[in-house]
Amino acid sequence: MPQVMLFTDGACLGNPGPGGWAALLRFGKKEKLLVGKNPDTTNNQMEMKAVIEGLKALKKACEITVFTDSRYVMDGYNQWLPGWKAKNWRNSKKEPVKNKSLWQELDEQAARHKISWQWVKGHSGHPENERVDQAARDAAETLRSH
Repeated sequence: MPQVMLFTDGACLGNPGPGGWAALLRFGKKEKLLVGKNPDTTNNQMEMKAVIEGLKALKKACEITVFTDSRYVMDGYNQWLPGWKAKNWRNSKKEPVKNKSLWQELDEQAARHKISWQWVKGHSGHPENERVDQAARDAAETLRSH
């Protein structure tokens, strides 16, 4: 199974507000940077979109290490998602899960792969995290200037 590293980040200017996401895929010496934006979103939504789009870009099943500075995405996927699915997408307060459609898309994309998660402290000098952070912020900034 191919081994891929996926570095992700999301950004939002205001929360909600214009946002951007970035995903850096690394396979051996090859790299691919994916970037997107949304005029009206939240930081959590952009963090999730970065992982989703990174996984979507892979054509076949891979062994992936996802590097993220988002506890929301990492803990949500590893700890909360199974319970939400079992409770028909309700949280512990029996309220509808926020960002349900994104969680479902993440779950669907992740099912094709073997994923391990690595949390990275944001803005701590981690080179790839700094790179995707800058790309996500740059994408969000392009929306603010219009």
